[in-house]
Amino acid sequence: MRLLQRGGSMPDKPPRDLGERTFNFACEVVKYCRELSKEPGVVRNIAWQLSDAATSAAANYQEAKAAYSRKEFAVKTSLSLKELRESDLWLRMVLVCELGRREPATRLQRESNELVAIFTASMRRLRPVRTSNF
Repeated sequence: MRLLQRGGSMPDKPPRDLGERTFNFACEVVKYCRELSKEPGVVRNIAWQLSDAATSAAANYQEAKAAYSRKEFAVKTSLSLKELRESDLWLRMVLVCELGRREPATRLQRESNELVAIFTASMRRLRPVRTSNF
């Protein structure tokens, strides 16, 4: 079930399913990047980088859900986390350099921060802290 609202915006309350949440985030980023990429040069390049990172985060999480092992799940989930962190970097750059409309970029950055926190917590559970033998 796709959880985008009519009109294509993110719902006020994010879905509990992480696959849907990353999918919705990627869709909203793509829509924002279509707007950003109308300006040539560095802004267009940043829009493409942002779009690549957000869609890759969603795709890697979909692959993680189909993983054959815990190790494969951890690898794909960590890739999603890396791409979400990259998305956050590009969104920060858009905001600080005033490259696009502020409201959607702020909303998307807030969502990327929440997703980074969720994926970070998930990775901590997947990789238990090892005690040293010293």
